[in-house]
Amino acid sequence: MKHLSLLALMLTCVPTMAEDWPQWRGAHHDGVSAAKGVATTWGSDENIAWRLPLPGPAGSTPVVAGGRVFLTSVDEADLVLLAFSTDGQQQWRRVVGKGNRDMRGDEGNFASPSPVTDGRSVACLFGQGTLACFSAEGEPKWEFNIEDRYGKLDIQFGYASTPVLHDGRLYLQMIHGEGDPDTNEAQVFCLDFETGEEVWRCERLTGAKAECEHSYASPTIYSPPGAAPLLLTHGGDFLVAYTLDGKEAWRLGGFNDEGRYHPTLRFVSSPAVGDGLIVVPSAKRGAVVAVSPGGSGEVAGTSHELWRMPQGTPDVPSPLIYDGLVYLCREDGVLTCVEAQTGDEVYTRRLQSDRYRSSPVGVDGKVYCCSRKGVVSVIRAGREFELLAKNDLGEAVSSSLAIADGVIYLRTFDALYAIADGD
Repeated sequence: MKHLSLLALMLTCVPTMAEDWPQWRGAHHDGVSAAKGVATTWGSDENIAWRLPLPGPAGSTPVVAGGRVFLTSVDEADLVLLAFSTDGQQQWRRVVGKGNRDMRGDEGNFASPSPVTDGRSVACLFGQGTLACFSAEGEPKWEFNIEDRYGKLDIQFGYASTPVLHDGRLYLQMIHGEGDPDTNEAQVFCLDFETGEEVWRCERLTGAKAECEHSYASPTIYSPPGAAPLLLTHGGDFLVAYTLDGKEAWRLGGFNDEGRYHPTLRFVSSPAVGDGLIVVPSAKRGAVVAVSPGGSGEVAGTSHELWRMPQGTPDVPSPLIYDGLVYLCREDGVLTCVEAQTGDEVYTRRLQSDRYRSSPVGVDGKVYCCSRKGVVSVIRAGREFELLAKNDLGEAVSSSLAIADGVIYLRTFDALYAIADGD
């Protein structure tokens, strides 16, 4: 691989103030990195610092902090957490659980949730319910199965929600159930990251029916300027926002009207945050809604609802808010860009004739969108569509890109790549 030794050396000499990527959507929960000089093009002999084979496929995104890269994987019947140095050396491997299950062919497995880290500890959750925390050096800290503490998971295509970490607290959503609106299995809970002890738990009441009770989305933290942070949970026909002590602040509905109820409108895509607003996707080509973070009660149709696109939501990839624009990458490879404050369409283009499962990321004035076949389209951010590059490593991908210290970490079904500009 061209420049391999030089690029690997560069990864050991990064500045200490560079930004980590400690969770699925990055340091600020928004899919945006402040890095500069990030690679635009790569291939087998260009800008690949290193490639490490992985023991099995998974959709979880790598996370990076404190000079380490963490990711989860299946390894035959084992569910494992792996740690690597940023120069490409495996540091440790821990078997966290046993017994994998593939979902809908190659669409997912029990290693779909991504790990989270603060650089000192790392927690991982697997689809059969095991939640465990280790020190950054691999020493076990705590572990339990969420089914033992919070009830059996009842979700059609497997539990895939990634926890979110904020100020020493770990937040999780279990939005699932048997499909009966008169029963309520859905709940949200908060744990102490250091001990695993419960801080609070609340039922999440929505009245959703059938498969709509099931959510594969992940909770999101939004810290709007000058206001208290909010925990956003998406599923069961509603986005529900909580204060960080577990009290409902407001909710947004209007995605699944009772008069024409869609019984399989389950949410997979998670809300996006930034630029003073929250962009809320739905499912199955349905609505996308932008709201301001304030309000109380039901905010649909109030002054807090800023705009609503009646159709065109991404079904799996989450939206990206970047430099005043919202990027919506549908699962069929069609990218729509709209104005963040108004929802007015800027452009719509097809990136690639393929499935899309990864969520787009924004960095260095560019937007990166990765297809299921592993083709990463790089678009110049802005109001004119400009395709800068298409990069194809020929390996399947369903995780999102992680960017730390100017390096792209790309997890395929076969390997973990570190991609860095060698110029």
